[in-house]
Amino acid sequence: MLLQFTVGNYKSFKEKATLSLEAAGDDWLEEENVGITGGRRLLKSAAIYGPNAGGKSNFLAAMAQFRKWVKNSSKDVQSGEKIPVAPFRLHIDTEAAPTFFEIVLLHNGARYRYGFEATADTVVSEWFFIQKDSIRETCLFTRQGRRIDASDAFKEGKGLEERTRPNALFLSVVAQFNGETAGSMLDWMNRFRSIHGLEDTSYLRFTADRLKDKEYSRLIHELARKADVGIERLKPLDFAPEDAVRSLPSEVPDEVRRGLLSGELSAFTIKTYHLKYGGGREGGVPVEFDIKADESAGTQKFIALTGPFLHTLKNGYTLFVDELEARLHPLLTKALVGLFNSSANTKNAQLVFATHDEGLLDPKRIRRDQIWFVEKDDFGASRLYSLAEFKGVRKEAKFAKEYLLGQFGGVPRVGDFEETLTHGGE
Repeated sequence: MLLQFTVGNYKSFKEKATLSLEAAGDDWLEEENVGITGGRRLLKSAAIYGPNAGGKSNFLAAMAQFRKWVKNSSKDVQSGEKIPVAPFRLHIDTEAAPTFFEIVLLHNGARYRYGFEATADTVVSEWFFIQKDSIRETCLFTRQGRRIDASDAFKEGKGLEERTRPNALFLSVVAQFNGETAGSMLDWMNRFRSIHGLEDTSYLRFTADRLKDKEYSRLIHELARKADVGIERLKPLDFAPEDAVRSLPSEVPDEVRRGLLSGELSAFTIKTYHLKYGGGREGGVPVEFDIKADESAGTQKFIALTGPFLHTLKNGYTLFVDELEARLHPLLTKALVGLFNSSANTKNAQLVFATHDEGLLDPKRIRRDQIWFVEKDDFGASRLYSLAEFKGVRKEAKFAKEYLLGQFGGVPRVGDFEETLTHGGE
């Protein structure tokens, strides 16, 4: 499970910002919203609120970029290639300064703390610590520039220091050479997913593949029926490459056609079935529709989300979702979040999501330490903070009302639009 993630000097985050999923001391909604792992109380979900352009998406993007770089820096990047960092650009001191990433997590009975600092050209520093039964952490390795010091507790890294390029992470190199502890960290990275609520094509493919599994198919069908979208049955359908190419409009680029024919791209859809009534028949007759051509954008997104959500819950993984509520009815959003904040989440899966839906700020469903805000200061720098940091906010308070009134920050300072039209240009 994820304990915390920290990023600094990345996009709109000038200073370090930390999202913590360690539960506070109160027992509010303890059974539903808090999971116990390794003796630690960790939150099953966290919601990030803030105005448009406040930094919500940037924080989630930082986590996705961190994961991608840890997994791929040793094998997919060549010498001399740039590291994909994005430093804060609105201050002269940060333009050339390194970006900071650090993660703390529990996995395979141990607590890991791993992080690095990097510019576009080089990894400036890197560190890896583990804590098992003792109170203190054990240092596995540290790195400063070209110098890498692997401790005796990290024998798997010995001899690989010179094989590590300046633009590659030592952890990734050791994992590539089958280091057990480094591999354990990479294993957790494979248990973490990040998706964007406005770009559902990729995870619709994931859901289509899950529909081929009997157990997943049963659960997806049950969720679709309970969502009241009128779908009785779903069937995934893959197209042969030649048939897919023939069906493409003429304006589709040639590289897409080549990708389909080579197998690099795949063409698929999900057929949905609704009941047609009348004609003296009882119970209705199934009529086939195409999810992409015939279903609403909200229905497409809901079905697309069922695959990754169920996969995360069944395996105890961690999922980050940006724009969760986009195109969804508020009751559907609440129901999806409720899958994680419930005793049914037996594997202690975690959901972190960015949202504008104040309807989720229900004290009967969410704890104060699960509510986070992002806002920018007058210099364009984002900061991240939790509702739990506010003194005097009762656990059963009307969070949504107080949030919209601006008492917690994280809301846009909207000017008078009407005045723009009535007095604009004067």
